[in-house]
Amino acid sequence: MVRKKKFTLSTTQIILLGFLVTILIGSGLLALPISSASDEAVPYLDALFMATTSTCVTGLVTLPTVSTWSVFGQIVILLLIQIGGLGIITIMSGLMLLLNREMGISDRLLIQDAFNLNTMSGLVKFVKNVLLGTLMIEGIGAVLYMLVFVPEFGAVGIWISVFNSVSAFCNAGIDIIAENSLCNYATNPLIMIVTSALIILGGLGYIVWWDVLRVIKSCSQKNRRIFRHLTLHSKIAITVTAGLILVGAILVFVFEYENRLTIGELSLFDKIQVSFFQSVTARTAGFASVPQENLTNATVAVSIILMLIGGSPVGTAGGMKTVTIAVLVCSAFATIRNKNSATLFGRRISEESVKKAVAVAVTFLTICSASTILLMATSNASAIDAIYETVSATATVGLSRNLTATLNTFGKLIIIVTMYFGRVGPISLAVALGRKNESQNVISEPSEDISIG
Repeated sequence: MVRKKKFTLSTTQIILLGFLVTILIGSGLLALPISSASDEAVPYLDALFMATTSTCVTGLVTLPTVSTWSVFGQIVILLLIQIGGLGIITIMSGLMLLLNREMGISDRLLIQDAFNLNTMSGLVKFVKNVLLGTLMIEGIGAVLYMLVFVPEFGAVGIWISVFNSVSAFCNAGIDIIAENSLCNYATNPLIMIVTSALIILGGLGYIVWWDVLRVIKSCSQKNRRIFRHLTLHSKIAITVTAGLILVGAILVFVFEYENRLTIGELSLFDKIQVSFFQSVTARTAGFASVPQENLTNATVAVSIILMLIGGSPVGTAGGMKTVTIAVLVCSAFATIRNKNSATLFGRRISEESVKKAVAVAVTFLTICSASTILLMATSNASAIDAIYETVSATATVGLSRNLTATLNTFGKLIIIVTMYFGRVGPISLAVALGRKNESQNVISEPSEDISIG
């Protein structure tokens, strides 16, 4: 008797289905009358859009969050943001730990694949640290927000502070403060600094957190060269993040300096503050301190580049990721200089890493390009608005030039699909590329040189 082969889902399939099921459950809950502030059910397509943008921690919305959803609806949205930010696998693992269920080999392999880790040792501790670290940072952020929101909104300010802290850390960019995002607080240093810090910490990635803490603990009082002892991954993530934020802020400051619709009439300090925040939020956060439709074309181009790059791997941010871009740029320069391999911080970058970076970038740009063409074909949006919208959706940013609310049915469906693939596509691809090649001994096809460039 032939035994049937047991059907099992791969890690990629679990991630895809996990996000999809979460979105569908969330959309069902948001479509209920109890989720609406008016007690009248929101159209299902808008509920599906909201569930997708929350789970994919994007931030694009077809309806104003603050006035559309009831407290119940806001709780559902917040849970979807937290699940989407931490990841389905992390939440599942956290529940297992909470129920004192022992993790088997298959569970550990799932975690290893989901976080793209090189080893299975210390996985349980890693998950615990991720969950506890997230709750601690979000808690600190909420307390700091309360210093502003409680005096302004009263007891409701506590809920607003918690919501905003989770949304900022998860790089979701969804808020329940006002319909114009954080524009009313553009010159409030506390709100801008706290939000920026949460965005950056979430975007750096958990691996960088633990690496920095490891080095701080291991370095003696005499040896304070912390950066020198970090892993190559952490060095790249921190350096590229800092460089992008700084260069982005300078360019925004220069391009918007005399723009009266954005920062032209602000004081010098506020101009610097708003420019810095625009540079930070464009890297997958989605909070707006100035109306994006009022930005100059040069600033829009800078913001699109920042959105495309995004944050760092194994964090809450989206985009092609800082490490991916660093590997591609260094590989390109190595080729131009006729070097055999690319190097960063005195370390050689493996060919495997270069191949992965190319695959992630091509996948990401393909999703973005297809979405842009389809959106322009089904709507009357201008080219710059459509590109800004689709890049924002693919990179799970959430910034919009007032296009999202005007989308027709086809436009909403295009952005929904774009947000979904923009969130799960790079993750799934990273998992697939992380597996070892089982056919290394197979005879390969003959090679032949071709002309490039």
